[in-house]
Amino acid sequence: MVNLAAQISRLLILRRFDALKSLDFTFSDHLVDAVLKNLKLHPASALHFFKLASKQNHFRPHFKSYIKVVHILSNARMFDETRLYLRGLVELSERNRVPVSLIYDELITTYREFKFSAAVFDMMLKAYAERGLVKNALYVFDNMPKCGRLPSLRSCNCMLSRLVRNKDFHAVACVYDQIIRVGIAPDVYTCAIMVDAYCKDGRVSKALEFVEGLEKMGLELNVVGYNSLVNGYVEEGNMEGVEKVLELMRQRGIFRNVVTFTLLIKGFCKTGALDQADRVFRGMKEENGGTLILDDKVYGVLIDGYCRNGRMDDALRIKNEMLSLGLGMNMFIFNSLINGYCKLDKLTEAERVITSMTEGKFKPDSYSYNTLLDGYCKRGMIDNALKLCHQMTSDGVYPTNVSYNTLLKGLLQLGDIDDALSLWKVMLKKGFVPDEVGFSTLLHGLFRNGKCDLALTLWKDILARGYARNTILCNTVLNGLCKMGRMIEAEKVLDKMMELGCSPDEVTSRTLIDGYCRDGDVQRAFQIKVIMDGKGVPASIDMYNSLISGLFRAEKSNKIPDVLSEIYAKGLSPDIITYGALTSGWFKEGNLKKAFDAYFEMRGKGIAPNVYLCSTIISGLNKLGRTDDANMLLQTMVDLDVVPDLKQFYNSFNFNHIPIETQKIASSFDVSAQRYIIPNHILYNVVISGLCKYGKTDDARKIINDLSHRGFIPDEFTYTALIHGTSVSGAVDEAFLLRDEMLKKGLSPNIVTYNALMDGLCKSGNLARALRLFHKLPSKGLVPNLISYNTLINGCCKRGGNREALQLLGRMVKEGIAPSLKTYSSLLSSFLLQNNMEEYSKLLDEMHKAGLGNDFRRHCRPYVAEVLSV
Repeated sequence: MVNLAAQISRLLILRRFDALKSLDFTFSDHLVDAVLKNLKLHPASALHFFKLASKQNHFRPHFKSYIKVVHILSNARMFDETRLYLRGLVELSERNRVPVSLIYDELITTYREFKFSAAVFDMMLKAYAERGLVKNALYVFDNMPKCGRLPSLRSCNCMLSRLVRNKDFHAVACVYDQIIRVGIAPDVYTCAIMVDAYCKDGRVSKALEFVEGLEKMGLELNVVGYNSLVNGYVEEGNMEGVEKVLELMRQRGIFRNVVTFTLLIKGFCKTGALDQADRVFRGMKEENGGTLILDDKVYGVLIDGYCRNGRMDDALRIKNEMLSLGLGMNMFIFNSLINGYCKLDKLTEAERVITSMTEGKFKPDSYSYNTLLDGYCKRGMIDNALKLCHQMTSDGVYPTNVSYNTLLKGLLQLGDIDDALSLWKVMLKKGFVPDEVGFSTLLHGLFRNGKCDLALTLWKDILARGYARNTILCNTVLNGLCKMGRMIEAEKVLDKMMELGCSPDEVTSRTLIDGYCRDGDVQRAFQIKVIMDGKGVPASIDMYNSLISGLFRAEKSNKIPDVLSEIYAKGLSPDIITYGALTSGWFKEGNLKKAFDAYFEMRGKGIAPNVYLCSTIISGLNKLGRTDDANMLLQTMVDLDVVPDLKQFYNSFNFNHIPIETQKIASSFDVSAQRYIIPNHILYNVVISGLCKYGKTDDARKIINDLSHRGFIPDEFTYTALIHGTSVSGAVDEAFLLRDEMLKKGLSPNIVTYNALMDGLCKSGNLARALRLFHKLPSKGLVPNLISYNTLINGCCKRGGNREALQLLGRMVKEGIAPSLKTYSSLLSSFLLQNNMEEYSKLLDEMHKAGLGNDFRRHCRPYVAEVLSV
């Protein structure tokens, strides 16, 4: 073998390749290694032999041969060939799963045997980094100093870039620290990479601190690094931070380039300052003496900003300007236009964009199709969505999890559970692995449509698939159970998720607290808050909003100031939801002054009212009998020329005597606020509800009929308002006919609807029928709430049925619904009138223990007076 290796080596050195072919030998790892050792100083001959070995039918050189040849080539300064065979070595080791430690040890062995070439270590490091094998690259990086070698800065920068791309920001920081520690001097590229890493890790302030400290190191960041810093602030929506960076660039003489301006425009678009974005765009032409060349990316960012904000005319204007300059369309712009049209519900225009793409030799991608798919589903056009899926497949763009999740959501929003479940089975059959969005969508849809048992079965499947620690899915289940009032099960799910290692977060806390507040158990809501505070779960303004609403619902408004004080103490700011809850709550308490105070405090903070808050005020005034005030505000909000159908309604009210507070509120609906106060279904429902509460159901029906010609479709709220109005007026049979009409139109009466029906039956003296209806609620998929029980308990007490009332009280407590002051008031008043002091005292003690106090007279006195007058 030795003689054969020597003979082959001699022929190769003499370049007698024909003579080599006449030798009868078989390639083996041992022979190849022996020949390469002989040819270590003859790189061309070694490379020729290695190529010959690589072309054999039943033989391929092993990794040790690759290591020898790269050492030989590197020593000869044949670096292009060295890099080529290093890439081959990396692919071979990856394919055959050769550990990096084995590769590195062989590099060391060959280096010591050949006495060259140290450059291979650095090139190996870079080859691993470029391949994305960062663990292997880090191994080489860590071990090079042990044999007295340091990586080059270029290889370090390559590895840092790959780590940033992999979002391994902790490793980035460690590698950078080690670079500094071993004495490798960073350059501007290293600094730019570090700034990019800090920004992508969400540590923009740390990035700015790093940049400001570069002067001490004698380094200056280049424009690429500054652009990364600008982008970091843009992603946060922090335009003040962007301005700081631009000022730093001005101070250090760094000229802004087209990327800087593109990011600046993107930032203004993201924060909704589109006019400012347009000014920056126009100013680019004068920047740096007019040397900046605007490309399609700049135009694309501005077009996308206009599309996202619904300003399609402006988007088309910028697009036409771009085309007039000879710039072409790109996929980003096409997709932005599709997204913009879909946001405005202009699906025909979105379809035209997709058609124009194919005509312009562009192929719609999955984003194009999925955006239009989402548009169809939001409008309930499921047939169109399914046809689009078929078209996607025909065009070679196959549906993804995003496509199926979108279809799933569309079907569930329409309440089409059977088709949604069929689609889910098709997904699984085709081999799609559902992601957390798919699971969450299906869970939410099942709960929303009252399919609690199916949702819990799916939840068991989710746990079996290993999603036990997924907080989003756990929160979805909690939300579904809480919305259905099944708080005991919700707490069991919470206990299970914590047992399996899933940590509750801010959403978990808010969901449970909101559930208990809706359920009337504000005491338990505060207990949950204390538990979550102890676990370090941060509080949010949404959580406090739920607590405020819960306190009003539980008639514990005296604790509202404490909650508000805590909000400010934690550095949180009340938002429009907070003020909406306060305004609504104070109206329900009959405290107009505090309601108005809350409103004006909100306006003083620059928060514009939205349609929900305005509806709350109008509804609140209506409930207090201040119909003139309510409709003066409504007249201010709605342009009568735009909604002429309401003129007849307005003309029936007198606007001559309006209190000063109401006039101030009307005045505060200024031009800036009117952008947010757009007449919609909610506002129309408020008008209809106001009429129904005052027994004007015929007028309400006429308005519904008039508005239906303008696209208004009566919903559950509309029918519930009509049912409540007819029930209160004593026309209970008519109320049930309205309920039947709802069902025929595919609308599902909710617990509020049935509460109105039970209230009407009780007031009309038909308590037995009300109780029968109550017992049918579970079969309808509905859970009685506090109002359901209060209505029936009050009805029983008025008819002297204290025993039935106490049974209802026991049942509501057993179901986890905390009695309110009104619950106890009805019973206490009844016992007092029957002179049943024993039961009266027992119930009063129970009320004290519940923390409701003993001041129930404001609820029981009117009832006592009513009974005594009979």
